Amino acid sequence: MESSPIPITEGRKGLLDRALSIFTQVKAGEGLTVVLLALNVFVVLASYYILKPVRDALILTEGGAEVKAYLYAGTAVILLVLVPAYGGFAARVNRIRLITWVTLFFISHLGIFYFLGLAGVQVGAAFFIWVSIFSLLVMAQIWAFANDLFTEEQGKRLFPIVGVGAALGAWLGAKMASWLFGQFDPATAPYSLMLVAAAGIGTSIVISQAIHRRERERATPEKAATAEKPLGKEGGFKLVFSERYLLLIAISVLLLNVVNTTGGFILDKVVLASVGQQTADIAEQQVIIGQFFGDFYGWVNLLGFLFQLFLVSRIFKYIGVRGALFILPCLALGSYGLMIATPILGVIRMVKMLENSTDYSINNTARHALFLLTSREAKYKAKAAIDTFFWRVGDMLQAGVVFVGVQLAFGIQSYAIANVLFTLLWLAIVVAIVREHRRLSAEASLQKAA
Repeated sequence: MESSPIPITEGRKGLLDRALSIFTQVKAGEGLTVVLLALNVFVVLASYYILKPVRDALILTEGGAEVKAYLYAGTAVILLVLVPAYGGFAARVNRIRLITWVTLFFISHLGIFYFLGLAGVQVGAAFFIWVSIFSLLVMAQIWAFANDLFTEEQGKRLFPIVGVGAALGAWLGAKMASWLFGQFDPATAPYSLMLVAAAGIGTSIVISQAIHRRERERATPEKAATAEKPLGKEGGFKLVFSERYLLLIAISVLLLNVVNTTGGFILDKVVLASVGQQTADIAEQQVIIGQFFGDFYGWVNLLGFLFQLFLVSRIFKYIGVRGALFILPCLALGSYGLMIATPILGVIRMVKMLENSTDYSINNTARHALFLLTSREAKYKAKAAIDTFFWRVGDMLQAGVVFVGVQLAFGIQSYAIANVLFTLLWLAIVVAIVREHRRLSAEASLQKAA
């Protein structure tokens, strides 16, 4: 496997390069590009976290926690069609047209949901599936773009700054969602927030265009020409199943999401029971749930932002990407052990905040950095397959866990025990990924020396 980064022009550091060097090593000319990438993920994550409480409020009041879990299975089935279609489109256009048209495709749907919701149509299930696909595919594109721009050495240094944009956007988006829910009429609040998010998502297209133009102008003619070419014809699924390294990443993502989504289901059940005791009015329940999750995601993303700002670059420096992969599964083991011992809302909320904030910062940055060693096709197509289909297959397996749990009348502690078992398997896969990453990194170093 090979990468085709656009080289950064060497020279004297500017003010922005020097300012960013406080957090990590930034070389001359890298500062503006990495800030633009951070701004890009900022606006997309802020928009997503405005939509996420809307999604939860609609689906929990229209269907309940069990329906929410089962809908992940439907999302995975849709992705079986969508991922090959995405790969086919990527083989016909260059990277900036791919990013632009796919993003516009998703923006157009928000207007449709807005008008359907105002007309009284129950859109909870369809909107849940839409958000589940949008959040993964658009973010996979942005990180694929970043992987395409940087070498492995640059990515290890600069990805923590890009991740700061993601963490800050997620935090502010969640806080804004919690506030906005209280500003609109309760009957229309979920649908009004859709239009707010659409504006933010549209901004990301402008930023991506600016990054593309900047890097095209600074690149060598050969690299600039490569950036303008469509990707190869290999499909994302074929790439994943033909390369052990990619397949192991896919399995780890699947297991991570089984654990995380099962934990989310536990939280949903406890929250829904608590809200049901407060009021029987559906509109009031939607507002309470929306505000709870807006506040919850706000704290999750504040912690994620602080972890990203102060910990990630140092973790990468001292234990590397490979070492960083072990942090979240080890934390999950302790978290669900505590949940088994003390299955109450306050503890579950605290545990999930810590787990999710670590996932969104340390683990996410390390996972995206794994693709620095892969080909351009793998960066866009295999990454899209892994970050969407395999992610949602994890959700589908979690739906199976919920189904079995419902039949066997599982309580909170039983679901937590199941998560401990899945986490142990996840740790074993991480060990295998580390071995493959070490091998590929050594091969890349030999190729560079040659």
